[in-house]
Parts: sequence; structure tokens; C-alpha cells
Amino acid sequence: MIVLEKRPQPSRAWSLSTPLVAVIATMIAGGLLFAVLGKNPFLAIETIFWEPLFGEFASYYRPQLLVKAAPLVLIAIGLSLGFKAGIWNIGAEGQYIVGALCGAGTGLAFYPLEAWYIFPLMVIAGAIGGLLWAMIPALLKVKFGTNEILVSLMLVYVAEQLLASMSLGLLKNPQGFGFPGSRNLNDYPSATSWINQDAGLHWGMAAALIAVIFAYVLLNRHMLGFHIRLTGEAPRAARFAGVNPGRLILFCLGASGMLAGLAGLFEVAGPSGQVSIDFNAGYGFTAIIVAFLGRLHPVGILLAGLLMALTYIGGEIAQGNLGLPAAAIQVFQGMLLFFLLAFDLLTNYRIRLKTREAA
Repeated sequence: MIVLEKRPQPSRAWSLSTPLVAVIATMIAGGLLFAVLGKNPFLAIETIFWEPLFGEFASYYRPQLLVKAAPLVLIAIGLSLGFKAGIWNIGAEGQYIVGALCGAGTGLAFYPLEAWYIFPLMVIAGAIGGLLWAMIPALLKVKFGTNEILVSLMLVYVAEQLLASMSLGLLKNPQGFGFPGSRNLNDYPSATSWINQDAGLHWGMAAALIAVIFAYVLLNRHMLGFHIRLTGEAPRAARFAGVNPGRLILFCLGASGMLAGLAGLFEVAGPSGQVSIDFNAGYGFTAIIVAFLGRLHPVGILLAGLLMALTYIGGEIAQGNLGLPAAAIQVFQGMLLFFLLAFDLLTNYRIRLKTREAA
């Protein structure tokens, strides 16, 4: 019989190697999936992981990796603060949408005025929008003890309906010949987040890097970071140490909502360019994979975000060159979290083989 035996202490070796093992297992399982779909598994894996970095058009795809990674890293950093404290914000996608709506709405309110202060106001509005949307589950949890997982998740669907309403109503382009969607912010220089569009650089990348540094300093050099880690690892000890759980919930959900809102703002003012019905690309949910793949560590999240961005870009190349369906790429990405959680079990448990009699 196969028996799971609890380790006296968590295995540091497994804790560090689990993400790498999960990636390798995902490649193997993904290759089998692609083979079932009638595609060359080796060519598919090579296309996803090699082409964007070293292929014929790598000079174009490499900056796109940073563009794709920026919102994932921003959202995942915010989520990781809550996850470390045992506060589960699953609705970052909704906060991402509301942040984009608030930021884009602020910029379009000034159209066609050209002024330096418009984009900073958009950044502030995007952050506040995501923050306020995250405060709904935070306040409900603090005041009434509701489950933040369910409330934040349900608010995603509310945000999606709000996005559709804005695309067809208040933010609809009056010169868009009746098509849903706002004006293209890339045609409005004062409301764009691009630093250098030709080089594929925008302010979201800088914000993601700042968020990584801020989170690292907070978790390792500040008392609040100690309270976050203590609450997640030993809730009873945190209560004895005087940690205020209500304030911690408000901070963690507020910070994650603010960063998700910023991610939405930088995306709508840069790569996406406009508010549309299909603006949300699932970054808020994918960032959960990024957070856990990065072991909830800021530097690990940065690397995990780049890896996940690689699967996005490589997946798009594979769809075009090999005819792989988009759903297969999404399953491939989901396998990362599945295998990460599966192998993570070995951090705290070891596998033992025992005879039935001995068991």
C-alpha cells in the first residue's frame, strides 16, 4: 500500500524544487494532450517555450513577454499578501475590470484635452477603483464574517456586467458607428501608458517592478509584513501577539484590489487600448497560478509571471503555426497549478510503501 507519512519538518528541498518539477510534469502531460489532438508534442512544446525567446521573430516577441507579464505580476503580488495571511481574494478579475473602467473613464472625461496631469489622474482613479471594489468583501468579512472567497468571486460577474454596460453605454465611442467599445486610448496621447510603443514598453512594467520591491521590503523588513506572515503560519500566536485581524483583512484585500486596479488601468491605456465587452482576459484568475508558482515570494512571482507570459505568447504562436485550439493552451496553463498543488503535498508528507499486513 502507498501511505502518506507526515514529515517532522517541512522539506526545504521539495519546497524549492516543486515549481520546477511542476513545470516539467506540465510539459510531459501537455505533450500527451497535444499528441491526443493529433499534433507533434515535441514541436508544440518547442514552439511554446523556445520560439518566443530564440525563434526567428524573437526580437518582436521578447518585449511582448514583459507586456504580458506586467499585469500578472502586479495582480499576483497583491494576492500573495493576502494568501500569506490566509485571506483569500479570488475576485481580482473584478477589481482588474473596475480599475480599468475607472481609469479609462477618467481619461475619456478630459477628451480631447491634452495635458500632462491626465494620465496620473487615470492611475489614481484605477487604483481607487480596484481598492473600493475589494473593500466590499473586506468590509463584509470584518463586519458580518462573510466568506471573502465567495463574495469576491461573485463580484467578478457583477464587474463583467458593468463592463458590458459601459461598453454599450456611458463609455461607448460616439464616433464608433454603433459598435460597442470606447474610443481607442492609444489615439489619445495624454491617456496612454506607453513609454515607448515601438519598443513595447509601458508604465505597467515599471509598476510591476516597484510592486515586487515594495512587497519584498514589506514582508522582510517591516512589522506589518511580520504580522502577515505570522497570521498565516500561526493564527493563534498572532492573536496573542496583538495582531488586529480586521485591520489586516482590510489592508490585504485593499492592497490586492489596488494593484489589480492598476493592472487594469495600465492594460486598457496600453496593450488593449480601449474598454470593450471582451476586455477582461482572465488575468485575475491566471495571477492565482502565478502567485502559487512563485511560492508567494515577490522575486518568485516575478519569475513565475515571466514564465506564464511565455506560455501566453508561445501558445498564441502554437495556435497560429500548429493549429492548436485556444482551449488546449488554457488547459496546459491550468496544469501548472494542478501539478504544483499535487507535488506541494510532498513538502509536508513523504510517500511510504507498506505491505497490507503492516499497514
